[in-house]
Amino acid sequence: MNFNEQQLIKKCQEGNLQAFSKLVKLYEKKVFNIAYRMLGDYEEAGDVSQEVFLRIYKSIESFKGNSSLATWIYRVTTNMCIDQLRRKKGKQIYSLDEPIETDYGKLYPEAPDASDTPEEQVLKKDVQKLIKKSLEKLPEEQRIVIVLRDIQGFSYNDIAEITGCSLGTVKSRINRGRKALKDIIESDGELFEKVNV
Repeated sequence: MNFNEQQLIKKCQEGNLQAFSKLVKLYEKKVFNIAYRMLGDYEEAGDVSQEVFLRIYKSIESFKGNSSLATWIYRVTTNMCIDQLRRKKGKQIYSLDEPIETDYGKLYPEAPDASDTPEEQVLKKDVQKLIKKSLEKLPEEQRIVIVLRDIQGFSYNDIAEITGCSLGTVKSRINRGRKALKDIIESDGELFEKVNV
């Protein structure tokens, strides 16, 4: 059953589960990717993504259409990620994605990419780890806009709608966030040099 956006919203507001299932299929990948980039943890991103769609299901009746459906869903996603980050603040977090120390060095729990050489695989993991750790060090307001713009590819206008900030504020936060991210990466001297070999 195919719906345009307005029909999909109307059917969801009427409680049509098939329409809501279609909504989830349309947006689940992007919602998960935003959550993962903001939270930095696969399991946590999955949990938050489920919570996002529960929240959408419960509040779809109140959706007025002042923004696009996608913008509303991504706004709910970023807000729930912010809430999760604030709950985590101050707590010691251990990630399953971190390398395991052994007598023979570090073991990474990720599956290797068969198309890369072992050296390229290690380099890629180092780069990914560096970017992930650096993103986690950014202030919340900068991390959100960097994830939305540079990782998810949203336009400045979309980010302004999603975050509820002015266009000028969004651009300013992106500029400050990019500079801060560059400074964080450069300050990690040994790993930065390894990445740029």
